[in-house]
Amino acid sequence: MTNVKELLHSFEEEQFQNDLIDWFRSEQRILPWRENKDPYRVWVSEIMLQQTRVDTVIPYFHHFLEKFPTVEDLANAPQEEVLKAWEGLGYYSRARNLQAAVKEVAETYGGVVPNTPSEISKLKGVGPYTAGAILSIAYGVPEPAVDGNVMRVISRIIGIWEDIAKPSTRKIFEEVIREIISKEDPSSFNQGLMELGAIICTPKSPSCLLCPVQSHCRAFHEGSQEELPIKSKKKAPRPVPIAVAVFQNSSGRYLIRKRPEDGLLAGLWEFVNVELTEGGLKEKQLITHIRDEYGGTATIQDELTTFTHVFSHIKWYLTVYKGEVDGINETETVRFVNESELEKFAFPVAHQKIVKQIVKGE
Repeated sequence: MTNVKELLHSFEEEQFQNDLIDWFRSEQRILPWRENKDPYRVWVSEIMLQQTRVDTVIPYFHHFLEKFPTVEDLANAPQEEVLKAWEGLGYYSRARNLQAAVKEVAETYGGVVPNTPSEISKLKGVGPYTAGAILSIAYGVPEPAVDGNVMRVISRIIGIWEDIAKPSTRKIFEEVIREIISKEDPSSFNQGLMELGAIICTPKSPSCLLCPVQSHCRAFHEGSQEELPIKSKKKAPRPVPIAVAVFQNSSGRYLIRKRPEDGLLAGLWEFVNVELTEGGLKEKQLITHIRDEYGGTATIQDELTTFTHVFSHIKWYLTVYKGEVDGINETETVRFVNESELEKFAFPVAHQKIVKQIVKGE
């Protein structure tokens, strides 16, 4: 097991803090969540930024804060509205967990985001990284905020040859940060590490000659910056063939349904689809699904398009058909809607593409 005390032997932590913080204060990007240190804004931004690029997040952050400017606004909003505002960001469990946690803050803490590690860590969806980011940035509490960017930076600077894909390795990085974090300005320190990983200490071809903490970086001096961090490869996503039908009734209205309230893409709306079994005709499986699930009848007219959509663990291979249905009654989770009404519902990205290409012809 890596000995953190040995790792940090002879490391000039105070000078490292000064160099990193001075650089961040003068060179930081202008980002909307940095306009102030309101903990709710910091919280929303950190949840949105998980596994999502900064440029993608910016317009979503503006829109989300316009709709839900305070803890109370988000806590009291219908989940449908929250998911619609999140539409396109993906990883929708983030939005559901955020709203659930915000409701707890409104009910238990009077709308004030907790400022201690023990309390904030109890909130749904708030893991060690998010807790550390909110506490350090908004409240000035010297807590580590360790994500993939930070592990990459610290693995190079300190020289940590442990597999960052292993959950146990995060503890090493958290312990290192606890030792070297600035107690006077943990906000700038943690944001400085994040910024360094985003624009200088990048995964490939890091800009070492521009790095403000180059003199402290063991990987640079050893020439191992391209080898670190150590990260084992994930398994390839499992292929899942799916047939999707853009069904219309005799009035030309589109049939959509709501996904279950748990599991993948929970609570989102979609066109009728089936995961295909081997050997069966795609069209027949769709027709059988309509009969078995909804007691209706269906006809398939044309195959419209095929495309793929990749999740972290599965890869959808979608074949999209056009068809007609009859004998289906509407419920809370099954609707017939016209084209303009589709805008009111939150769809996963794959089905957004179908709306755009097939329904709207864009």
